[in-house]
Amino acid sequence: MPRRIATGIDIGTHQTKVVVVEEVQTPEGPELHIIGTGLAESRGMRHGYVVDTEDAAASVRLARQQAEQIARVPIKKGFLAIGGISLDEIRASGETIISRADQEITDLDLEKVLDMAREAAKPHFLNRTILHEIPLSFRVDGAKSLGEPIGLKGTRLEGEYLFVTCLTQHAEALTACAEAADVEVIDRMASPLAGSYVTLTKDQKMKGCVLANIGAETVSIVVYDEGLPISVKVFPIGSTNITDDLALGFKVSIEDAERLKLGRLGGAMYPRKRVEEIVTTRFRTMFELIDKHLKVLGRRGTLPAGIIISGGASGQGSIIDIAKGTLNLPSRIADLKVPPETKVRDATWAVAYGLALWGLTGDTDTPKKSTMIDFVATAQKFLKQFLP
Repeated sequence: MPRRIATGIDIGTHQTKVVVVEEVQTPEGPELHIIGTGLAESRGMRHGYVVDTEDAAASVRLARQQAEQIARVPIKKGFLAIGGISLDEIRASGETIISRADQEITDLDLEKVLDMAREAAKPHFLNRTILHEIPLSFRVDGAKSLGEPIGLKGTRLEGEYLFVTCLTQHAEALTACAEAADVEVIDRMASPLAGSYVTLTKDQKMKGCVLANIGAETVSIVVYDEGLPISVKVFPIGSTNITDDLALGFKVSIEDAERLKLGRLGGAMYPRKRVEEIVTTRFRTMFELIDKHLKVLGRRGTLPAGIIISGGASGQGSIIDIAKGTLNLPSRIADLKVPPETKVRDATWAVAYGLALWGLTGDTDTPKKSTMIDFVATAQKFLKQFLP
């Protein structure tokens, strides 16, 4: 029986990560094991954009080679994360008259509603690639459907969709980097959604929460409510802005400012209180951007599961207290549950890990597929999990 293995590739502004996951059959049922990881410093990237394909491809190649050595399997294909400030979202609705004579709703009716929503959002798709089409809600004859509307009866079906998009040039550039590193890209997924796969519980998603990934040059968020991702957003600010603020505040080099940020440089010349003031001010700016976005969504201060923070800057200073005070929400650091023997130690690996799980199963809880990956079915399953 062929081994079932999938690879996730996360090309970040600061680091490039590769995670290889295998589905292993045990007496208790199938289990997912991380069998290889690779980490390289990202080069040729800026705000998640590729500015030098050759340098970025070299980073992917190095991370891939490390993962291959640990996993002892060649990596020829993988699932790619799409992040960066080109990520955006569009909401649109569509409606149709039920096609069957007996007025029962079928898959054909859902397809028609989606087509109408696509048409309504079409002006926003110029130069953009649709990564995900996520159904948010359905109404049958004006009444909200409390589940999948297939099988219900009525005369008119309405649906609201969230389209997650990115600049086509950006997606093609990231894909080109992976392919230049001799990895065929099977499918692509928005980074915030991939990270949410392995850092959020079903209960958190149902009650409502926001997952914030603080990267080097961007802060990306995904907002969940009633189990659905209702928003995906990226802000052009990150932990390097803290380094810049410290460099300007203390008139020191970028290298010394980075050490200050990480607590590796101290003394009378660098009062800890002043350092914390600068760091706090920048973190507060980040969370204020998130707060404003939640206000636009109508979810300001109304997400019981609060904000879950991940990314390289998530362990710095009193970030939990700053987030709690700025957003008026419960706050915690993201937890990534992985086997202790792997090199994956924290939630900074969540995107690559989530991609690999998506590639294998489309479901982080119970692997249900028993044959080699059917990628079309996997993509459909990913969308189906978001049906209300």
